[in-house]
Amino acid sequence: MDTAVPTTEPTASDAAIAQPVEQRRILVTEVPGPRSREKHAHRTQHVPVGLGITLPVFVERASGGILVDADGNHLIDLASGIAVTSVGASHPAVVAAVQKQAAAFTHTCFMVTEYDGYAQVAERLNRIAPGEHEKRTALFTTGAEAIENAVKIARAYTGRPDVVVFDHAYHGRTLLTLGMTAKEAPYKTGFAPFPEHIHRAPFAYPLHWRTGAQNAVPEALASFEALIERVGPDRIAAAVIEPIQGEGGFIVPGEGFLAGIREITERHGIVMVADEVQAGMGRTGRMLAIEHEGVVPDLVCTAKALAGGMPLSAVTGRAEIMETVGAGGLGGTYAGNPLSCAAALAVLDELECDDTLLQRARRIEELVRTHLEPLVDETGIVAEVRGRGAMMAIEICHPGTDEPDAPTAKEIAAACHAQGVVTLTCGTHSNVLRLLPPLVISDELLEDALGVLADAVRAAR
Repeated sequence: MDTAVPTTEPTASDAAIAQPVEQRRILVTEVPGPRSREKHAHRTQHVPVGLGITLPVFVERASGGILVDADGNHLIDLASGIAVTSVGASHPAVVAAVQKQAAAFTHTCFMVTEYDGYAQVAERLNRIAPGEHEKRTALFTTGAEAIENAVKIARAYTGRPDVVVFDHAYHGRTLLTLGMTAKEAPYKTGFAPFPEHIHRAPFAYPLHWRTGAQNAVPEALASFEALIERVGPDRIAAAVIEPIQGEGGFIVPGEGFLAGIREITERHGIVMVADEVQAGMGRTGRMLAIEHEGVVPDLVCTAKALAGGMPLSAVTGRAEIMETVGAGGLGGTYAGNPLSCAAALAVLDELECDDTLLQRARRIEELVRTHLEPLVDETGIVAEVRGRGAMMAIEICHPGTDEPDAPTAKEIAAACHAQGVVTLTCGTHSNVLRLLPPLVISDELLEDALGVLADAVRAAR
């Protein structure tokens, strides 16, 4: 029997909608509380289980680094909607830009009639992407859509069918991007067959490289080159790579790996695609994560933080590559929606304003390392603290080994959730806790969250 949840009953947000959200962790009830549990019971009767849930609380307000749930609990947000609200939840400039655009028009479809916002976002992204060459940008809706279109563009440009991706990669949930994604469960289970012409090369993952961290880069590059020769360089259109792997475990590749991939792809006429969907737009302390390596890819895919919570993605790249596709070959009904473009321009203004948020990302890394790196020696279960900027993670392994320990990682995350700190797990073996706080989070709020996390790690050892 359906259990209806009243929609007219006053909520925690109704009473305080005009008040600023206090940037402090406050627990009014257990987490999840009774109202969230009631709403979750309603959800289960109408939403399929395939849409999993990290923490079953219903959010009614969000601002900065705080989520306020239906029971009035103030939760510290170390997820940012999976790296989306990097400028903070409900940033005033983003809200104002969306409201202004909504009052003008909400949609026309850029492929039917044009509007300035789309072209302005494209201009900004062309300027941001690495390299002095002439660029073009096409806008889409989701990260997976951007990746698929990057592959389409590379195939059109090269006339070749095949794509190379890497171990631990995550590129999306559509059939093509699932084929490119490495992790089987839960993403690929039950959805085969996947598209053909996809090949997988090793990623230079120093912590788990079988012959030692010092060999990760040269041996991974040698394997990549061997794969190209085996498949045939005249068959490979693109190599798609995350400068820092996201869902795969926030893996920072060994130094020189990305530069080596660039050299090899350039030599064979293969389009190098940087998947910056999670790592890009200021998350790592640079506008794009690949800037840390000084590498200039041919195409760059961005999404997530690009529009501060509105759905928008982009492919930016060399003009001669982007212009290969004829009129009508790219697009989509909602691609480059005017509301999303307005939000993106506000986000870009914030990110490019005197480098403040990029400096905050670097400060976040400093605080995370200060609080969590001592746990490596202290607990024995933290194998590594890694990442860049506000894209940080700890990998949990069985003591004294590099064997992944997913149950303990899950236990730590659950302990954080119970104390009002929203954390996410990731990794091919689900044994990595990832930290994606908004760049606007204060030192005090972040240190509170890190204290909760550190205590949870100590309790789990």
